[in-house]
Amino acid sequence: MKRNILIIGAGGVAHVAAHKLAEHGRFGEIHIATRSVRKADAIVASIHAKGGRYPAVPLHTHALDAMDVPATEALIRRVRAGIVLNLGSAFVNMSVLQACIHTGAAYLDTAIHEDPAIVCETPPWYANYEWKRREACEQAGVTAILGAGFDPGVVNAYARLAVDEYFDRVDSIDIIDINAGSHGRYFATNFDPEVNFREFTGTVWSWEGRKWVAGRMFERKQEWDLPVVGRQAAYLTGHDELHSLSQHLDVPDIRFWMGFGEHYINVFTVLRNLGLLSEKPVRTAEGQEVVPLKVVKAVLPDPASLAPTYKGKTCIGNLVRGVRHGKPREVFIYNVADHVESWHDVGSQAIAYTAGVPAAAAALLVAEGRWDVRRMVNVEQLPARPFLELMAELGLETWMREGRRDLPVAVRESLQMARA
Repeated sequence: MKRNILIIGAGGVAHVAAHKLAEHGRFGEIHIATRSVRKADAIVASIHAKGGRYPAVPLHTHALDAMDVPATEALIRRVRAGIVLNLGSAFVNMSVLQACIHTGAAYLDTAIHEDPAIVCETPPWYANYEWKRREACEQAGVTAILGAGFDPGVVNAYARLAVDEYFDRVDSIDIIDINAGSHGRYFATNFDPEVNFREFTGTVWSWEGRKWVAGRMFERKQEWDLPVVGRQAAYLTGHDELHSLSQHLDVPDIRFWMGFGEHYINVFTVLRNLGLLSEKPVRTAEGQEVVPLKVVKAVLPDPASLAPTYKGKTCIGNLVRGVRHGKPREVFIYNVADHVESWHDVGSQAIAYTAGVPAAAAALLVAEGRWDVRRMVNVEQLPARPFLELMAELGLETWMREGRRDLPVAVRESLQMARA
């Protein structure tokens, strides 16, 4: 009997994941729950608009405050969801996870939990929240897969693949995330503006020399020569996956680099210096209490609205250095996604596409039993190849560059090259 799945959230990533799950037709029913049921209804309408392309999977929408644990538990039970795919705000992670532990449903998410009152937690961040529920998950026999988007998620699988198949010893992993596309707006963020800005206003934590090193945003810059998108500048940035990879893999240096244009940096700097990126409430002259960051979010474009005019490509991957058979080795394991192709496929821009496709793949692997591990894990604790191969089926292919050669990871020649 096919399991039912409940998707929590109705943003761009949920839109992509719902399309991919509907396209595969491996679930009995797909339910989408969010505060604004109108947004969930819009996703369902976009799936129905595909007509005969997708199997006839029943789709249902629900209004839900995912911070309300009893309400979330009740919905899970009512719709008989065996899997809950949490694609809502990172603020709801712990509430949804608790509901899954109480009901026995498998839990998946794409980002680390955040407390609205705290920007940038002390590392390892997962230990402050999700990992405190490890024992509860194991006792309940509940599968909980943390960070199953792209970064975190796919890049964690790339790291696992490198350690298992390509190297005898890994000395460093540099995760590089470049969006070389253009949406044509004066200023916009590619995902939730509140989450986006919070990510870059705190301390930049990196894992270097087997210890946590603190820095400031836009302090360290490096240029990378990458497949398809060419030479790109990126800045050392703190990110979710560092907090788990540093604990689960024996690698002394793990860093995260993200590309930013000068225009983004200038606008970001002005907003931050004016105090408009603060998560702390302020009171207006009229006595109204507002959170500056939420006001900025309210006036910026909805990231989903960028998709129709977005052009260009993304390149995200892991540059891994180490030793193989006693000799130095360097490989770049990566994916390239196209904004226009993402729009034609599911009506999304590539940033949401690269997060939604892996989330759908992870849910399918749990449904098939291959990732249904009955405990809490991060993606690097799971076998990487089933994940990467299924993602390729869903629209995101993994490649590996070594020297001047680029080969898809799923093919036999690439595996032979990796093991050479």
